[in-house]
Amino acid sequence: MNKHHDLTGSGTDQQITLRGPAELADALPYMMGFHPTDSIVLVALHGSNGRFGGRLRLGIPGSPREWAPVASQLAECLIQGSRRREPGPDGIVAFLCQDPAEGESGQQIMERLRPLAQRLRTACGAFDVPVYEALCISDGRFWSYCCPDARCCPPDGTPLALPGTSVMAAAAAYAGIRVRGSLREMEQRFAPSTAPEAEDQVRALDAAGAGLTSRILDAQGRQEVADETVTLARRLLDRMAEAPHDEAGPGADAADDRLVSADEAAAVILGLQDRETRDRAAQWMEGAEAAPALRVWRALSRRCVPPYTEHAAATLTLAGWVSWSLGDEPGARVALGLALRADPEYVFARLLHQACNEGLDPETVRRCLRSARDAPPGETPSAPRARTRTRRHLARLLRASAAQPELSGTRRRSGPAGGRPPGGTAAARARTRAGRRSGQRGTRSGR
Repeated sequence: MNKHHDLTGSGTDQQITLRGPAELADALPYMMGFHPTDSIVLVALHGSNGRFGGRLRLGIPGSPREWAPVASQLAECLIQGSRRREPGPDGIVAFLCQDPAEGESGQQIMERLRPLAQRLRTACGAFDVPVYEALCISDGRFWSYCCPDARCCPPDGTPLALPGTSVMAAAAAYAGIRVRGSLREMEQRFAPSTAPEAEDQVRALDAAGAGLTSRILDAQGRQEVADETVTLARRLLDRMAEAPHDEAGPGADAADDRLVSADEAAAVILGLQDRETRDRAAQWMEGAEAAPALRVWRALSRRCVPPYTEHAAATLTLAGWVSWSLGDEPGARVALGLALRADPEYVFARLLHQACNEGLDPETVRRCLRSARDAPPGETPSAPRARTRTRRHLARLLRASAAQPELSGTRRRSGPAGGRPPGGTAAARARTRAGRRSGQRGTRSGR
């Protein structure tokens, strides 16, 4: 986009007109709810005024060989997804955000990512949707890949506006929109612990896995494990609710971590690998239960230390679902993106992420989960028929919105169909060794 185009983005009850690349670059954190780092962001524009529509975020692939297929997938997901809900987008704005490495400049980042910007423009053009503007944001400056006018887009970049000084910042403050730091900082709240206690957590996970193996081999034992998992998770939720705090960030997370023992964390993490048990836990999504449940899922995600990082897909998905149910879409996208990074084939995370990105009302999902929670005694959520029916209904609801595979927020892995890495990789071998050591392979019974 050049300086002659106007974009109008709608907030809660007001409209904000953005003119030119500088105001677009400044608006990005407010559109996303955080400062994207190491990210491709695509935003759909609708109508003659360029109303903001759907948006997708994906980590920038490290290998340029992945840029063409990733660009094609992003364009297809955004454009085709928009066309399922309303007339397709009239244009796209693309952002490439990456901080320089040591010894690298923002301008070098811009030049290195120029082929990726061109891939995105070509991929969107294949769907007859032009990219009005493509911006690179790095090291506190921005560059336009589309504007040839050096007077407004000089070769050495343009400094970003000082925080809080732009028209978008003023409008966001008025509307109550806040930017919660960088994507990296938000992801850190879910990151596996690296403290000395991590070794204790690995031992607890190993021991819990070994103990569960024999119990889940028959239906009665599996049901007992599910009931014990839900009971223990409820106990942790109540413990969090009894220890409220106003602080958000590392201090609050450390306080929550002290409320959960290594053995408790191991038992719930492994129990939630069963998808029926996870679906029962997903019913804590609203009212007084939601906030402490989110704290529990965050704390348990931090306990999924190597070589158990893949097990975090369940707790991260639950965290994403509760965030979305509470109206925190940026937080939901971050958590669900991390779930897909932990396990790209985790179906519940893929469907929730796509539905969140495409604007599905979470109330439709809540109603489905409430029907299971409030079932009469003869058809409680612990009854196999009720669980199966609820899960299928939920899957149909989400797939109605998520017809295309979701990849926003997660970096695709190389390998067949972009799925899991080949079994011979070091990471896969480590997981296999851990599974054999603990018997845990038998507990990942569903997604």
